[in-house]
This record gives sequence, C-alpha cells and structure tokens, in this order.
Amino acid sequence: MKAHWAAIIEDMGEDLERPGLKDTPERAAKAYQFLTRGYHQSVAEVVNDALFPSESSEMVVVQDIELYSLCEHHILPFIGKCHVGYIPTGQVLGLSKIARIVDIFARRLQIQESLTTEIAETIMAVTDAAGVGVIIEAQHMCMMMRGVEKQNSVMKTSSMLGSFREDLKTRDEFLGLLRLRH
Repeated sequence: MKAHWAAIIEDMGEDLERPGLKDTPERAAKAYQFLTRGYHQSVAEVVNDALFPSESSEMVVVQDIELYSLCEHHILPFIGKCHVGYIPTGQVLGLSKIARIVDIFARRLQIQESLTTEIAETIMAVTDAAGVGVIIEAQHMCMMMRGVEKQNSVMKTSSMLGSFREDLKTRDEFLGLLRLRH
C-alpha cells in the first residue's frame, strides 16, 4: 500500500523528497489500514459470547454511536451517528458490542444504505431479537468537499426488521425514544 500511495502522490505532481512528504506514503498506508480494519474483524470475535440471559422483552436503545466510514465511490469519509434498537427474546447483547458491530461494518468501503442494513441484520442474527431498528445520520465528504459542495446536508437511512417493520407501535416507540434527546 505504501508504494501505491507514493505513486498517487507523485501522480498529483508532488515531490516525495519534499520534507513534509518523505514519510507520507507510509503514514497514509497505516491510516488506511486503520480506517478499513473492519475487513480483518469478524462478528464472532467481536461479540465474543457477550450475550447474557435476560427476562426483559422491552426495547433496548443505544443512541448516538459515533460512526466513521469511507464511501466506496470516492474513498472519502462519511461521518455521523448510528442509533440501534432491539427487542430481546431471552438474551441481551453486551452494550459495547453494539458499538463494535457498528465499527466492523463502518470500517470498510461502504455506502450508507448497505451499512445500515448490515448492522441491523447482524444484530438481529446475533441476538435473535423480536425486532431491530437502525438509523444512521451522516455527512458525506464526497458531497461536501467536491461535486455539489453542499455543507449542511445530512443523509438519513433506516433499516427496520421484525417487529420494528411489522408493528407501527414498535417503530413509533423507537423513533420517539430517539427524539427524547434531540
């Protein structure tokens, strides 16, 4: 990856011998390895059996999970928040594991629509929940820094599975809980 970054920088017309750029190919390679570390993580490793028995069948909501990803079209960042809700059926997932699942998929080249669905489907599969809702709100640098250059646009996507899709009251409760903080 370091060699590829060197070629990209040279193709831009820059001089890799310039003091500020001497180590940039290596730093950029390390940065992109970090930003795409989700390719080297599995859900099983991250969840690590952090499912705990619970009698609760009430909605669990984790709001404002910070999210950093790279769009697969321009390899530019999109940054935002992810909100996750689920209804347990005999077991709950460790709180930090929800944020880690978000990170696994966010730290890959993505489009926001797919990211939202992947998170929802994974939490549904891992927890065997009665329903899952995921909403992502993000700002995309590919729209802000280039192209139409719209600085205040926010993209919102949702994925509703199980009772969150089938039952309007469940979906409304989830959306209502999210509004309590806004």
